Amino acid sequence: MTANPLDFERCYRALESRDQRFDGQFFVTVASTGIYCRPSCPARTPNRINVGFVPTAAAAQRGGFRACRRCVPDAVPGSPRWDHGATVAARAMRLIADGVVDRAGVGGLAATLGYSARQLERILTAEFGAGPLALARAQRATNARVLLTRTTLSMTEIAYAAGFSSVRQFNDTMASVYATSPSALRGSRTSPGSTDQRITLRLPFRKPLHRGWLQHHLGSHAIPGYSTATQRILTLPHGPALADLDIADDHVSLTLRHLDLRDLGTAVNRIRRLLDLDADIAAIDAALSRGPLARLVRVAPGIRVPGTCDAFASLISTMVGQQISVAAARTHLGRLVSELGEPTPWTGDDGPDRRFPAPAAIAESGAGVLRGPRRRIDAIVGVARAVADGDVELHPGVAASQLRVALLARPGIGTWTADYLTMTVAGDPDILLDTDLVVARSAAGLSIDRAGLASAAPWRSYASMHLWRHALLDPPDTSGDVR
Repeated sequence: MTANPLDFERCYRALESRDQRFDGQFFVTVASTGIYCRPSCPARTPNRINVGFVPTAAAAQRGGFRACRRCVPDAVPGSPRWDHGATVAARAMRLIADGVVDRAGVGGLAATLGYSARQLERILTAEFGAGPLALARAQRATNARVLLTRTTLSMTEIAYAAGFSSVRQFNDTMASVYATSPSALRGSRTSPGSTDQRITLRLPFRKPLHRGWLQHHLGSHAIPGYSTATQRILTLPHGPALADLDIADDHVSLTLRHLDLRDLGTAVNRIRRLLDLDADIAAIDAALSRGPLARLVRVAPGIRVPGTCDAFASLISTMVGQQISVAAARTHLGRLVSELGEPTPWTGDDGPDRRFPAPAAIAESGAGVLRGPRRRIDAIVGVARAVADGDVELHPGVAASQLRVALLARPGIGTWTADYLTMTVAGDPDILLDTDLVVARSAAGLSIDRAGLASAAPWRSYASMHLWRHALLDPPDTSGDVR
């Protein structure tokens, strides 16, 4: 029994409706067949007596259930329970999704969170029905399934790329999770083939999603040499990769090139966080529609809070952009990338080809490259040194409150910068950017006072994005690109 047991009646009604909005929020176990499914599985609704509900795929697998090959329950958006959660369990889940257990083991995960391995095991089992090893195992199985169905790599290459320690472990896990051999699983789906490590994936999300806002954000925050509106370099544990993004009506198409396949899960997780694809957007829009932002939600449903693929790059970009125009910030950041960023193994013919400078590079040489007031340059160089020395933590598992306090303690970082980074790096859904001039003017123009803004809790980050979008994209077009 988990500390937060799922309500059977609510979950069964969702199962009967086959509502895709619940996919990833819980999983359905069917005792009569021994399989587990997503709530929207098209198969006939099983009898109540045979049904159970668990919070994670790992919990289903731990109970001896196999993944349904009809609805592929691991190919769903992530749960908003840990997408935005501030609990230790939620923060741990974000780190597991980022591949920390595969790289540093359970001990490394626990140390990052400041807990013992035994404490963390108890916390995760109580909250999600499985411990860190089981949760990481479920992620490895998902990565392996993607590689099996999207590449022509050999079984041995896939086993080690997905994070398994041996081919035997890979075979045993795939048989346990999918009730079939890896070769049969590969044969059951169409593989486009990939010998140059070019993989195209469809990333699902809960509808609606406002494409125009995400596209505007990606374009306005592009850095010459490092990113564009549709491409960006991912700095991953085993080397850089190039990500191409195409936001469609019902999914995001992600093409990864030059990828070390051991980083597949990490790359996908970071893109999902960048685009806020795991948000329970219907619930958020419904909550905001009951307050003074109702008109904005009607005009532009599905507004997301863009996150980040690289927390350090976001930190430096935000500090560089303080009190100057977006165009000027791009110029400064382009120069920083050009002079201090390491070249990628590929050429500019493919797209952006310089990595964002490492913390140590900016700490050592940033003062000679950055332009502007000396106080701001010193602040940027100082925080880069603090990150390089480990004095400031920037990772998906950092507590939002801890990050905000650490940032405010740094010279040259004010309330707006700390709030914005707490929202984008730590994923805090309840940050009101009321010190932002654009947000404040947008609220004033709509006659929304502080009490009205406060009523948007616990979704004030999304309220801030609605006000931002309204100011930047309306007028001239008040209809928005609503999808």
